[in-house]
Amino acid sequence: MSVASAGDGEATAWHALAAEEVARRLGVKIDSGLPRGEVERRQAEHGPNAIREGRPRTLLERIASQLGDFMILVLLAAAVVSGLLGDLSDTIAIVVIVALNALIGLVQESRAERALEALKSMSAPHARVLRDGGIERIAAAEIVPGDIVMLEAGDIVPADLRLAEAAGLKADESLLTGESVTVEKCAKAIGDEAAGVAERAGMAFKGTTITYGRGVGLAVATGMATEVGRIAGLLDASERVRTPLQRRLEAFGKRLAVLVMVICTVIFAIGLLRGEAPLLMFLTAVSLAVAAIPEALPAVVTVALALGARRMVVRNALIRSLPAVETLGSITFVCSDKTGTLTENRMRVEELRALGERVLPTAGSAAPEPAATLRTALALCNDAVRAGDGSLVGDPTETALAEAAAGGGLVRETLERDWPRRLELPFDADRKRMTTIHRSGDRIVAYTKGAPETVIPLSIRELTATGEIEIARAERLAEAERMAEEGLRVIAVTRRVWREMPDAADAAAIESELTLVGLVGLMDPPRAEARDAVATCRAAGVTPVMITGDHPATAQAIAHRLGIVEDGGRVLTGRELAELSEAEFARLVGDVRVYARMDPAQKIRIVEALQRNGELVAMTGDGVNDAPALKRADIGVAMGKGGTDVAREAASLVLVDDNFATIVKAIEEGRRIFDNVRKFIKYTMTSNSGEIWTIFLAPFLGLPVPLLPIHILWINLVTDGLPGLALAAEGREPGVMRRPPRPPKESIFAHGMWQHMVWCGLAMGLVSLAAQAGAIASGASHWQTMVFTVLTLSQMGHVLAIRSDRASFFDSRVPRNPMLWGAVALTFVLQMAVIYIPALNPIFHTAPLTDGELAVCLALSTIVFALVEIEKWLARRGLIYRQ
Repeated sequence: MSVASAGDGEATAWHALAAEEVARRLGVKIDSGLPRGEVERRQAEHGPNAIREGRPRTLLERIASQLGDFMILVLLAAAVVSGLLGDLSDTIAIVVIVALNALIGLVQESRAERALEALKSMSAPHARVLRDGGIERIAAAEIVPGDIVMLEAGDIVPADLRLAEAAGLKADESLLTGESVTVEKCAKAIGDEAAGVAERAGMAFKGTTITYGRGVGLAVATGMATEVGRIAGLLDASERVRTPLQRRLEAFGKRLAVLVMVICTVIFAIGLLRGEAPLLMFLTAVSLAVAAIPEALPAVVTVALALGARRMVVRNALIRSLPAVETLGSITFVCSDKTGTLTENRMRVEELRALGERVLPTAGSAAPEPAATLRTALALCNDAVRAGDGSLVGDPTETALAEAAAGGGLVRETLERDWPRRLELPFDADRKRMTTIHRSGDRIVAYTKGAPETVIPLSIRELTATGEIEIARAERLAEAERMAEEGLRVIAVTRRVWREMPDAADAAAIESELTLVGLVGLMDPPRAEARDAVATCRAAGVTPVMITGDHPATAQAIAHRLGIVEDGGRVLTGRELAELSEAEFARLVGDVRVYARMDPAQKIRIVEALQRNGELVAMTGDGVNDAPALKRADIGVAMGKGGTDVAREAASLVLVDDNFATIVKAIEEGRRIFDNVRKFIKYTMTSNSGEIWTIFLAPFLGLPVPLLPIHILWINLVTDGLPGLALAAEGREPGVMRRPPRPPKESIFAHGMWQHMVWCGLAMGLVSLAAQAGAIASGASHWQTMVFTVLTLSQMGHVLAIRSDRASFFDSRVPRNPMLWGAVALTFVLQMAVIYIPALNPIFHTAPLTDGELAVCLALSTIVFALVEIEKWLARRGLIYRQ
């Protein structure tokens, strides 16, 4: 019999079929398993039960992709030209910078492969199966569709299974759903064929962990056909997008190369028309070309990102990809998982109710009824145990109930000295309740807790402060429903007093004629700092969105508490999303703030829809189900404490504390880094503009060529290098989190930057030419040294003035930057050295200046600084460069 459909998790809704029907379709008997010959045939047909690997790229292919960036090609061309001019220092510097960036890129590329390796490592190494009537322990990779697999607590599920038996079976499916609460399993068919992973109680999925009970399942999907295999396929198919900074720098490099070639050609032509020596003009034009290419830019970007990464470590964020730091500063949407990121990742009792009223948090047995009995029941009808360090261990719901009881002074271990447990009916997915019976002398009490819809109908009375009364059943069911609508997980607690021990075999009788004690509402509560972080995001123009596998009511309640949605905000479920066309979803995605019951493919769909609308998206997650979306987003943010290796390897940023507030700090850091990179481009391109204006305008003013090629290369070396790198250490601008993010398609030269480079460069050129004209008019023989000095020191005044885009240099809110002051001082010393050290004069064609000439140079050099301060004064008043 062919079982090809069993290998395709999409072809058949196995969860909607009875186990017997599944066995019939798979051609296997549940009581004996597959015969040996059939196993071998199916292994040949379906292949190993493993995650498939793609062909890895060769080292040469990876290196070629790193060197294919246009800016890198421009730099390499500049290195060749520098070498031909004899400037080996520039050539070596450029080659080292290019090699360093390529190395960083190669390291980052390997992460996708490691993500798949981490995914493979999550597979169970061995499994117990029933074959030919006997139980065998085999390698999990040998499982085929139709195998009968035995499960017990502690097992990693080796394949996707349709459960045929489930005795108290619970599974941790957080790697697929993102939810930390264990899932109760059953052998029943789930009638809804469109049910999501989180709703398929009759299935156990590859890679998940059995936490309680035992079960038997039929393997319905293996290898890449499993849910986790499907995620691996999505992860492999997802392409990592280029960061906004990378895209902006690439566009900048292309425009710059064209502009530089045009300008240098014009200058060369003008020089020839004036009768200058062709060789001198050629060398001058080529030197300008080399100077105009900011070869320090990749180094500055790398240093800025590395410094940002170091700062983020202190803020509990580990950077796996350096460009990710800057990307966070540009994002417009943060799509966050709920559990553990926005919430504390632990269940907590939020509300105790009895007789329609809240139960006050009064102490234990001294409390009035029904509070005393309610807390006693929570302590005794509970399987959580205390570890050696005093912490509670067990199911998250159980530990939360035990903590609530302990808050009233009641501890199970102490209570059981007087009321030991004599009988229990464990929880199972069919009954949805648990009962324990305790005896003290001739007194016997049973406590039952479970889902309100199964426990309240079995209750005939409810407990009051003066005794038991007839239950208002409809009111209590409605009360439980209202609590559930508020996002609480509701548990009903009852009591029954017995005169003698009941028959353990008669569960129906034990769990009948109950007395309702109260209702308990639990929730994974929001983190205390998350609400402020959400508010900061919104103030910064970043839209927070919650994407969770949890119930819609729970998702909406948490989102409302955090300020992500207002009253009545819409929650879009996975099922509703599946029914929307791409066009319909594109119109809707910008307004939805909460998504519930999402599967991995839908998370990618959300990310891609936002990106198509022009948004830059950060995606957080911790499970295997999040990995494809983490990789596809503009930046993936994984959890470091509770996350899986797969998610961490697919992400660019890892939160050590799993805290949404840390993302907000990272956004702030990203904006600071982008500002600093932009300041460097403004600084270096303005400086280059000043050099070009100086040489370009001289002939029109009747002045000789003001600078020699060696002067241009020297200015390029001392001004672009150290001061430029020091700009990477600038602190954040005042109000950095009160401005909207940069539009994704916005040019790096926006908000007055290109205008600044033109006019400020022109001012530098005119000031330098004024020094030249004045020196020539006064008969000074070393006017060229004065031009050289004024142009160099003007750039130092400029770099000090642009430390902030808008705030004054004298504003105390602008953070200090000792590195920049040190770089400016060193540049000044080096400039003085080429003027006043005799051995350097013939090399640089300079001559010592008199005290008066140096004073004139220093005075002229402050003009650019003053002009930039006036520009910022006008910008602060909104007179120019309005944002």
